[in-house]
Amino acid sequence: MKYKILLAGKNDSVIDEFFENMTESFETVSTSAHMADILNHLSFFKPDVFVYCMSGENADDMSRIANMRFRMTRAGIAFVTVGFKEDCDEFDRITPGEADLILHMPLPVYVIQDKIMELVKNSRFRHAVDEISLENAEKEGAPAQAAAAQAGYGPRKHILVVDDDAMMLKTIKEHLHDRYEVATASSGQTALKFLERKKTDLILLDYEMPDAKGPAILARLRSSEMTRKIPVIFLTSVTDTNKIMEALALKPQNYLLKPVDPVKLLDTIAKTIG
Repeated sequence: MKYKILLAGKNDSVIDEFFENMTESFETVSTSAHMADILNHLSFFKPDVFVYCMSGENADDMSRIANMRFRMTRAGIAFVTVGFKEDCDEFDRITPGEADLILHMPLPVYVIQDKIMELVKNSRFRHAVDEISLENAEKEGAPAQAAAAQAGYGPRKHILVVDDDAMMLKTIKEHLHDRYEVATASSGQTALKFLERKKTDLILLDYEMPDAKGPAILARLRSSEMTRKIPVIFLTSVTDTNKIMEALALKPQNYLLKPVDPVKLLDTIAKTIG
């Protein structure tokens, strides 16, 4: 899967590098510095990373971008500045708080690409995104359920998706958000922390994660009176028959192979929790 990059700024040479030399890693779209244009791209393109490619921007342009930083942070969008040191320093002076990543030019294309990939995959960044997602789930859950009840429907079922791949979390959430309330966690520990204060109707659990494997998290869930009855569906890229049998021996409700087919995903969930 490719990560989505939204570009803005006057450094055309850097922007060209994204479009010409980083297409294997990124799906790239550019926007102007106008707030309405940026908002439209954030809403419809839903980027993973915003890259501000600077080259002699004036203070007004920088201020407009700086004012968007809080909105991007709340949406879990990584914020990157690329430019000569004096431009990056001036932007840092204007904007509240540092960018998630600052890249001083000149830099080879592969360094820019690798640094951004590292940022998106970085566990600390994903943890911050998870906390935002879980916080929003708590804030938005009650109004969403009230609206559903007012419309004559029961409250929507809640699903917790646990996976160390930020793109996978985003993709699955997009598949599910029309039918279910969805929270995401990029580690087993974040998921367990969430379940200490919130309930969920189903857990989609990555079978292989770096901090704690899916089987270990499932064992923790089954050992607690609070979580032992929550249905669990494994998400796995493992196709080895023996490995699949090992997963099924743990008695999850089901398992799905990655990349996850959206129709099969929704069908499996519907059969499990309705």
